[in-house]
Amino acid sequence: MGKAVLIVDDDELMLSFLSTVLRGDGFRVEEARSGQEGLARFLKSDFDLALTDLRMPDFSGVDLIRKGREAKPEVPWIIITAFGSIDNAVTAMKAGASDYLTKPLSSPDELRRVVRRILAESEKERKLALMSEELASHYPPADLIFLGEKMDAVRRLVREVAPTTATVLVTGPSGTGKELVARFIHQSSPRREKPFVAVHCAALTETLLESELFGHEKGAYTGAAGMRKGRFELADGGTLFLDEIGEIALSIQVKLLRVIQERVFERVGGMQPISVDVRIIASTNRDLREETAAGRFREDLFYRLNVFPVTLPPLRDRKETILPLAEYFTGKFSAHFGKKISGIREEAQSLLLSYPWPGNIRELQNIIERAVILAADRIGVEHLNLEAPRPADSGEGLLKTGEEETIRKVLAETGGNRKEAARILGISLRTLQYRIKEYGIR
Repeated sequence: MGKAVLIVDDDELMLSFLSTVLRGDGFRVEEARSGQEGLARFLKSDFDLALTDLRMPDFSGVDLIRKGREAKPEVPWIIITAFGSIDNAVTAMKAGASDYLTKPLSSPDELRRVVRRILAESEKERKLALMSEELASHYPPADLIFLGEKMDAVRRLVREVAPTTATVLVTGPSGTGKELVARFIHQSSPRREKPFVAVHCAALTETLLESELFGHEKGAYTGAAGMRKGRFELADGGTLFLDEIGEIALSIQVKLLRVIQERVFERVGGMQPISVDVRIIASTNRDLREETAAGRFREDLFYRLNVFPVTLPPLRDRKETILPLAEYFTGKFSAHFGKKISGIREEAQSLLLSYPWPGNIRELQNIIERAVILAADRIGVEHLNLEAPRPADSGEGLLKTGEEETIRKVLAETGGNRKEAARILGISLRTLQYRIKEYGIR
């Protein structure tokens, strides 16, 4: 069934034209001939998109968008305005419209293009929100992460800063739970009902990161077929988490500094200043003071970010967390793989406690996931495949004892998916392929 669209216009001819074009494209269209009627229909039914005329006798399109977004902020709006009233369209965009059309329209195709693009962008934003929720559900409970004396001090800091608007810099080794702490701050703040938007800075090139953060205008670069909102706009009213902030290029640092100072930016290829109310939480596993001294990180940006520093200790320094986390991951992956693993044997617990955990919580999670696949009832030493890390291994060492059997079992569990198997085994894809060839595994 087609997507539902509401069209609000007091001009019968225009209303008929818009409805005919969109119905011909398979959309389910509802019509309203006044602002009041449009608001009533919008509140009563579910729509994927709404179009409204700018000027109507009883209720302006801007007022309609404001009231509509208060009730259903996830529904995008398109404003329709007469040619020559572009200033009014800009006002509507500030009120929350995703785009505007000028009448008379040049052709039905113009309407189709804009509607399809706005719906595609809305669907992408919805999927990002779902991914964010799904990602959050993958983390251990906060009570486990904050377990132990050293993490008690971190929890106290987090509780103090959460109700404020202060910028927070979370530091610590990779895999210590920096994103979970950022989410905990957001959920404990007055912004908890607003978006939590994460950007993993190290995963994007300089050009992509700029577009991801600030968005872009139509035609800003090759392939920019339409306007796209950036993460700052998507996080408006909520929290923006900049993960691995130490990895961003100096050119982006300059623009980021301006947004943090003024809460104003322009989209890539745009001239219109956009204001946002966003709380910044950043994280890094680098020493930003050293990066600043080496000229790789701007000193002024560092001080803007380092308003309230929170440092997470490595897992080896919070031993009391290791076994509760291991039990949690055992239960989680047992359910995921449909297995009945009753726990971890005593000698395996001792090994877990004595291991230095260079990869921290993330490494522990991968080790237990692999152990659950291999175990039949309880996890033993033979399922953990733990050894003291060697510098030459770069964290990719598997125990030679039983290695071939382990690889075969994990490949079987993943249906032969080598990339997924390498992730579970905690080795690179190249290393896995080498081992497959070495052992003659088909």
